[in-house]
Amino acid sequence: MMDLYNETCFECSKIITQKYSTSFSSGIRAFAKKFHYPIYGIYGFVRYADEIVDTFHDHDKFYLISDFKAKTFEAIHNKISLNPVLHSFQQVVNTYSIDYPLIEAFLNSMEMDLDKTSYTDSSYKEYIYGSAEVVGLMCLKVFCEGDQVLHDRLIPTARSLGAAFQKINFLRDIQSDYEDRGRTYFPSVDFANFTEADKREIENEIKIDFDHALEGIKQLPASSRKGVYIAYVYYCALFDKIKSTPANLVAQKRIRVSDQKKMLLMAQAVLKIKLNVL
Repeated sequence: MMDLYNETCFECSKIITQKYSTSFSSGIRAFAKKFHYPIYGIYGFVRYADEIVDTFHDHDKFYLISDFKAKTFEAIHNKISLNPVLHSFQQVVNTYSIDYPLIEAFLNSMEMDLDKTSYTDSSYKEYIYGSAEVVGLMCLKVFCEGDQVLHDRLIPTARSLGAAFQKINFLRDIQSDYEDRGRTYFPSVDFANFTEADKREIENEIKIDFDHALEGIKQLPASSRKGVYIAYVYYCALFDKIKSTPANLVAQKRIRVSDQKKMLLMAQAVLKIKLNVL
């Protein structure tokens, strides 16, 4: 009956993924089936931790994230949890030997969101590493299935992809982060006077990250390459839309790619994978 419990917990993480991110769900479906539950398990964990700091305003967030952190490592140590999200995540951690420092760095970034509203160059890099790059590194552990040589070779490009995704998220969410939460992630940028020069400087950073990341995507095993490439293509389309939008409008509204456009992008990405023309 333990198999039924395990499956039920992963199905909970799957529902969380589908409810919170249609784009990410589409990418997961493109992975080999053996990776579906593990990646759902990672996404469910990071999504709910992020939800604590961004949504539960009427509750003691410091207590909630501290309790979530303690129960995360308790679940990993005991190899079981009655929390389905933590139970599915601990299975991924223990099955694929995900390093504890990656989890600690992620939870540390979530804690930074509780009391940090502006960032220096060093804290900006620390936050991006913990909130995004390590998530890519957790997924990389799954995709490489114990091939340590491949894993170690792809660490830098996996970090670049996570960084690019997060910086685009920051640009996309400027209005809600700045106006609703009082956060400014980019160092030395005044979002009350967000200029084209500010925007171009950030876009240049993202372009470098994306170019580096693509080299790593090309080297991923076939079992995971298509799914990661689809996510990359989605974010490239969002990036292109942000680049073509004036700085003052980027700061005033959330830029998004339509569902119809996403379907077209997915079809194009699948074709490129088949033709091996990334």
